[in-house]
Order: sequence, then structure tokens, then C-alpha cells
Amino acid sequence: MLRLFKLSRRFYKDETGSTAIEYGLIAALIFLGIVVSINTFAGSMAATYSKIDVTVAAAVAK
Repeated sequence: MLRLFKLSRRFYKDETGSTAIEYGLIAALIFLGIVVSINTFAGSMAATYSKIDVTVAAAVAK
């Protein structure tokens, strides 16, 4: 039991991988921002192309 306690205390004090985890979290947040931006941009572009389609169809029908 004492060995487990010493191992857990050593693991708790170890900070060698924290920088890699922080960089991973930053990269994940940047990726999330890019995905949200692309999704928003794609929605607005679909609406724009829909307006163009209606306008061209109305002009051709005349």
C-alpha cells in the first residue's frame, strides 16, 4: 500500500507531459474554431447560391 501511495505522489508531482497536453488543447480549440467558421461560411454561401439560382431561373423564364 505504501508503494502505491509513493507512486501516486510521484505521478501527481510529475509535470513533464503537461506542456504537450496544453499544446494539444490549444490545437483542439483552434481546430474547433476552424470547423465552426467553415460551417457558418458554408451556410451563408448556400443561401447566396440559392438567391443566385432563383434570380437566374426567373431571368431565363422571361
